[in-house]
Amino acid sequence: MQSGSTGIGYGLKYQARCISDVKADIDHTSFLAGTLTLREENEVHLIRLSSEGTELICEGLFSHPNEIWDLVSCPFDQRIFSTVFSSGETYGAAVWQIPELYGQLSSPQLENVGSLDGHAYKIKCVLWWPTGRHDKLVSIDEQNLFLWSLDTSKKTAQVQSQESMGMLHNLTGGAWDPHDASSVALTCDSSVQFWDLRAMKRKDSIEHAHVHNVDYDMKRRHLLVTAEDESGIHIWDIRKLRFPVADLPGHAHWTWTVKCNPEFEGLILSAGTDSVVNLWIDSPASTDDFASDRIDSQTRVAEPLLNSYNEYEDSVYGLSWSSREPWIFASLSYDGRVVVESVKPHLSRK
Repeated sequence: MQSGSTGIGYGLKYQARCISDVKADIDHTSFLAGTLTLREENEVHLIRLSSEGTELICEGLFSHPNEIWDLVSCPFDQRIFSTVFSSGETYGAAVWQIPELYGQLSSPQLENVGSLDGHAYKIKCVLWWPTGRHDKLVSIDEQNLFLWSLDTSKKTAQVQSQESMGMLHNLTGGAWDPHDASSVALTCDSSVQFWDLRAMKRKDSIEHAHVHNVDYDMKRRHLLVTAEDESGIHIWDIRKLRFPVADLPGHAHWTWTVKCNPEFEGLILSAGTDSVVNLWIDSPASTDDFASDRIDSQTRVAEPLLNSYNEYEDSVYGLSWSSREPWIFASLSYDGRVVVESVKPHLSRK
């Protein structure tokens, strides 16, 4: 099923890749978005959906010193977020605090409350544990996994442990298991690796997997969704990694990002370089059926694709569900266009 956009739009001044739900804001449906411009001063936008749900309002506009390649809002403090940034060939990562706005639209400067220094390779992403308060952060560069202890009140971030992947593995990103604070999934050039943060050791892997992004299912333990290089998404039960339990094609080019809904079971978003956002529903019963090594997704789910949003003019790299209103999501295309959509019309098909 395809449809044009009926969403609410908001334009950033520059190109962009990163958008994040402000999960800790329990009073508003809000998002943070960061720009990616080489020659101009980059910006972080605090965007809120109006109480009527009819417009997106800029509640804060903050200068950021470098190009933003990754941005994640802190799950337990709405004023704190992390970024991965670059200046030429130099990459860095930091934790920032939004100053009190006092009704002003813009603020002169974000406050750095923790620099994640110590990376010798290109930094890919910063991970916050998505379930509740946690004083640890994970950062990933091309060769290393770092576990940090963060104290924003003292403005310190200290390395608790570090492990190198070796030159044979080029790390590209990852996700933190919401059901297990000691487990992360790391994406490499040709595999997905599962690591135990307590021992800092690999415990399992999906080999010969070419993926751009991963996300854990927030409602169903042991399920992981991967954005495949081959124009679709795979769903895996991490207890049995020989084959995916679902193979859902649906993009005409690379699938760049996937996001599992925080509340509705089996509801998944995917987006990529074909300028399309797909809304999927994965049958809960399907992941319990292991009668064969591989199950054809079409025999398990009659219509897994609920909707395609195709009114974008550029690649879509950013996706984020709203935690406060889980039927709402925000997308961000490379041309700096934010679109907020409601999936309520499609939930009756679940």
